[in-house]
Amino acid sequence: MHLEVCHLFKQFKTRQGTLVALKDINLHVETGEFICAVGASGSGKSTLLRLVAGLDMPTAGEIRVDDVPVTGPGPDRGMVFQSYTLYPWMNVANNVGFGLKLRGMAARDRHQQVNYYLDVVGLSHCAQCFPKELSGGMKQRVAIARALASQPQILLMDEPFGALDVQTKETLQQFLLQVWRRTGTTILMITHDVEEAVFLSGRIYVLTSQPGSIKQELSIDLPGERDYQIRRHPRFQNYKDEIVTLLRQEALPILA
Repeated sequence: MHLEVCHLFKQFKTRQGTLVALKDINLHVETGEFICAVGASGSGKSTLLRLVAGLDMPTAGEIRVDDVPVTGPGPDRGMVFQSYTLYPWMNVANNVGFGLKLRGMAARDRHQQVNYYLDVVGLSHCAQCFPKELSGGMKQRVAIARALASQPQILLMDEPFGALDVQTKETLQQFLLQVWRRTGTTILMITHDVEEAVFLSGRIYVLTSQPGSIKQELSIDLPGERDYQIRRHPRFQNYKDEIVTLLRQEALPILA
């Protein structure tokens, strides 16, 4: 899998005139990578992910997956939003298998695939539960299982833990790394949480604000296992400080 974003621009018409949300974005994601794009409000992070997902079209530039232009949504790209977007009238198993059913997968095969991904996210015991019976963290795990069940080439994540409390967020960050290692799924995730980006990713794209563009690309090389203790490592703190400094430079002109 090779995702390539080339000279991407996105503009919106407003009453005040033309708003440039994204300006000359260039990035790539390779098979098995976990990539984060981090930026403050107004950097166009969610707009970028919607364009990659095919939910909107760029003003200029191109997005390709394995050299095929993105012209709309497709099964090669799975999406996880900040809101859980689960169907409240369906139980967990049916939520996870909904996309497979739309694709016409046989009931027996669908049942096997749903069971596998519920096991991956540790929710096999909740297969018959309804969303209202789950915690926020559990709902997001169901949303991740649903996206993975369709076996996309790349999983797109739009601040998936942004609505969760700190403890639940850190637990799910660790969980997501385990899922990534187990499944080998390629992930592109956007976040405003610098510490989250450093903890999860192998590379980080830092976005400028208004308009959003790539300010810097950083490779993240941390020693040992990525667990809660790595957050205390000097190298982790150095990466965090570097990115925060880059983002702070974006804020200074606004404050001046």
